[in-house]
Amino acid sequence: MARLIETATEPLRSVDVDVVTLDLVENALRNARYEMDEVLFRTALSPGIREQHDEFPLIGDPGGKMVVGQFGLSIPDFLENFDGDIEEGDVLLTSDPYSCGAAISHANDWLVVMPIYFEGRIVGWSSMFGHMSDVGGKTPASMPTDAKTIFEEGVIIPPFKLYKKGVLDDDALRIILNQVRKPDWNRADLNGIVAACRTASRRVQEMCARFGVDTYTSALDALLDRNYRAMKTLLAMVFEEGKTLSFADYICDDGVGYGPYELKLSLTRTGDKVLLDFTGSSPQAQGPVNYYINENLVRMFFGIYMITVADPQILWNDGFYPLVDVEIPEDSFWKPKYPAALNARNHGIGRVFDLFGGLLGQTNPDLLNAAGFSSSPHFMYSGNYSSGDRKGEWFQLYSIGFGGIPGRPIGDGPDGHSLWPSFVNIPCEYLESYYPLRIERWETVADTGGAGVHRGGNGVDVAYRFLEPGTIAIHDDRWLTYPWGVNGGEPGARGRKWIERADGTRQVLPSKIHDFPVNVGDLLHFVTWGGGGWGDPLARDPQLVGLEVRRGLVTVEGARRYGVVCDEQGEVDGEATQQLRDTMKKERPDVLPTFNMGPPLEDILARCEEETGLPAPRPPIAR
Repeated sequence: MARLIETATEPLRSVDVDVVTLDLVENALRNARYEMDEVLFRTALSPGIREQHDEFPLIGDPGGKMVVGQFGLSIPDFLENFDGDIEEGDVLLTSDPYSCGAAISHANDWLVVMPIYFEGRIVGWSSMFGHMSDVGGKTPASMPTDAKTIFEEGVIIPPFKLYKKGVLDDDALRIILNQVRKPDWNRADLNGIVAACRTASRRVQEMCARFGVDTYTSALDALLDRNYRAMKTLLAMVFEEGKTLSFADYICDDGVGYGPYELKLSLTRTGDKVLLDFTGSSPQAQGPVNYYINENLVRMFFGIYMITVADPQILWNDGFYPLVDVEIPEDSFWKPKYPAALNARNHGIGRVFDLFGGLLGQTNPDLLNAAGFSSSPHFMYSGNYSSGDRKGEWFQLYSIGFGGIPGRPIGDGPDGHSLWPSFVNIPCEYLESYYPLRIERWETVADTGGAGVHRGGNGVDVAYRFLEPGTIAIHDDRWLTYPWGVNGGEPGARGRKWIERADGTRQVLPSKIHDFPVNVGDLLHFVTWGGGGWGDPLARDPQLVGLEVRRGLVTVEGARRYGVVCDEQGEVDGEATQQLRDTMKKERPDVLPTFNMGPPLEDILARCEEETGLPAPRPPIAR
């Protein structure tokens, strides 16, 4: 455990904080968290961070509890696993999930943790991690889809002091950067992360000077306690005492031929507390899709979902953690045994939110979301320029794809969007300016969103025309199982990938592949999946369906899923629509299912190659 060195001898005092001061501190922290983002975006070089914002900041209290930030890391777990003194001016760095208690979850994430000192004592922590586009290893972007150990995934940085009392360990950094393909990117991104953490530190010190350190830390306690009380109320409102809820979903495959992996989650409320139990989930994967998650991150994800859905005005933080117990079985998909591969854990992260949605919605259908774009699929392209002024120069692209957001109680799911609210798309102009490719299509795919009174968002087809020979890598999922619909809504469409060769041949690609060669003129279609629909499709306004036909979001044939008859211009035939809806109602059950998962899994597997062009995965086995 970390040993914190402080020179101040007077203990912090708990004082009353008036509501105006509390509001000032809360919003100052919120602004500091956004300032962390902006500092990094203005200094990073990699497109994944600079353009798409694949980074996560945090400002914590003296014990490391998150008071404000973006989800995805845990300072207490890092400190629990750091063996050494921590002093003023130190900046700590790691990329090893197994050495920091899964505070991060794969080696591409470089985590910086910094103590915030004021007058000789620690008054908080600033922290941030960002996804480095390359950390070495056997394939560009460091995410080999066939990896079976973490050693295949690039440099693994144990927790150490990047800065000791404000002095950079330049030799250690030079050794680390010598392992990666784009050291200039990594250095700039890392410097930006450190600068962002220092910015947050200055803002906290300014608040301590303005309000007094006792008032500042007491305000943090008040914000954490407010979150505790809010969550305590929400748990009692949403979950019945003593009743166990369970839900399961799937990761389609692990990249090496096994799948689907069943992910189970159960919830039981006892008194003021709930237990989240992952028992019954599949064993750890052979390939790199394992999501090594710790108990604090489960609490964080659960709290984010509960508060965002039930009361989004609350500034969520770690204050509610004592109300949530977590059980994660060893050697499972969620807690693999070292040195299991971890690079493709992004699918598991997204599926956590589908699991929480399935649990929460069982108690209150009006709070139920369908399954949606619960991942952040990756596309990578790299090689050397073969001609011109840049002949021989290395190029490397890492990017995150978007898809259909699920239908929700409040309305339709957005088309072609990200699961993570802070992520943004890389502009086509940027891609075409900096990389030897051309974007020939970036459009939503009609009918890929599940039908419902609130339609699931459509997936997108991004068509990449390659202008230089090189290799590509793809990380995606939901090519086998369906994004389910709810409350009578239908599932969304699955994702697909194929390449049209310059010679006219066509080849279907799996959802997880790396080092796949491409040549000049080849065209990759990267089609992502849609979101599930919410509610009875026959209750959707026919004129709205007609409008979406006119806009190219729904086809004339797809409109019939809503019981709507119209022409190519979206003009609705009211009489024919009523007749079709009457017929459809007679042919379906009186009570629509709460969850529509699509065909049974055994049928999906039996028809896998016929429907997808890919062989069915083999059942997972314990390692």
